[in-house]
Amino acid sequence: VQLVESGGGSVQAGSSLTLPCAGAGISYSGHSMAWFRQTPGKEREGVATISWNGIVRYAESVNGRFTISKDNPKNTLHLQMNTLKSEDTAMYYCAARSGGLGISFRAADFAYWGQGTQVTVSS
Repeated sequence: VQLVESGGGSVQAGSSLTLPCAGAGISYSGHSMAWFRQTPGKEREGVATISWNGIVRYAESVNGRFTISKDNPKNTLHLQMNTLKSEDTAMYYCAARSGGLGISFRAADFAYWGQGTQVTVSS
C-alpha cells in the first residue's frame, strides 16, 4: 500500500489550498480515510475523516473551512482548505483504515500513512 500526498506549499493567511492523496495497492471504496496534521513537538491530530460510505467528520478547529472528499474510482482523497490561518501550518498526512472499522480521529487506528506534505501559512 502506498499513499502519496501533494499540493502543500507556502501561502498567505486567507488563501486556499487543495491537498490530494493518491493511493496505490489499496481500494479507497473499502477504506475509511482521514487527514491528520502535525507540528514539531506535538502529537498528530485528526483534521477530517470520511468513512467508506461517505460520512464525514471534522475537527472543530477546521469545521466550515476544510472539506474532505474521496473519489473511489480514481483512488484519490482530497482536502480542500479555505480561509487558511497561521495555526493551520503543519505537516499534513493522509491515512487509511479498513472500512469496517468505522470513523476515527485516533492516529493509532490507521494502518496506512503517506509521507506527508508541508503547509505553511504566513500572516
